[in-house]
Amino acid sequence: MFRKTCAGLLVLFFMATLSVTNAAEQTKQDELVHSSMQTLKNFLADPDMGWVRKHLREARAVLIIPRKLSGAFIFGADGGSGVMLARDSRLGWSYPAFYTMGSFSFGLQAGGKTSEVILLVMTDKGVDSLLSTDVKLGADLSVAAGPVGAGAEAKTADVLAFARSKGAYGGISVSGAVIKPRPDWNRIYYGKPVRSIDILVKRSVSKASADALVHSLDTVSGHK
Repeated sequence: MFRKTCAGLLVLFFMATLSVTNAAEQTKQDELVHSSMQTLKNFLADPDMGWVRKHLREARAVLIIPRKLSGAFIFGADGGSGVMLARDSRLGWSYPAFYTMGSFSFGLQAGGKTSEVILLVMTDKGVDSLLSTDVKLGADLSVAAGPVGAGAEAKTADVLAFARSKGAYGGISVSGAVIKPRPDWNRIYYGKPVRSIDILVKRSVSKASADALVHSLDTVSGHK
């Protein structure tokens, strides 16, 4: 009887510890979704980012990376975490899937500060490539810097990269960056194992804490 009682207490302790751990981990995902929402607001309100506002409705997907970085002229970065949402012309925007982007650098004018990054995925090829595998920009997918004023490269690129800065608006170079899905974060956030394709294409999950982000993208893109 004593052994059964101890075993039961150990199970309860383990379950309680696991619950607390999962809650603490989920806070990271909630914070990233919230930060991504703020980054989107910043881009939409920025007069220098009119191209993003105008062409969001043409994008097949958007990857928002709210991590703040800074540098004096040219600097490298390890990358950061972000969320990707996909757009269906009939259904509007999906709920977010979690990704990381690493090994990229920014070429900025002197004194510029890069704080937030948005990647517009403009082709079906781009979305398909990002659903389940690691992708290297510039190799697996073509990429061009924005804001876009002219140039054949930008018109045909799979991905357009935008950096928002309080300082100078230099070109952002993400060629060579590797983008990877984060299934562990998807599982924690949605409470069950879920793949990027399940979130972005099959739309098998949703989360109230991401409603504002989805709604904002739908509004800008003309979806109700």
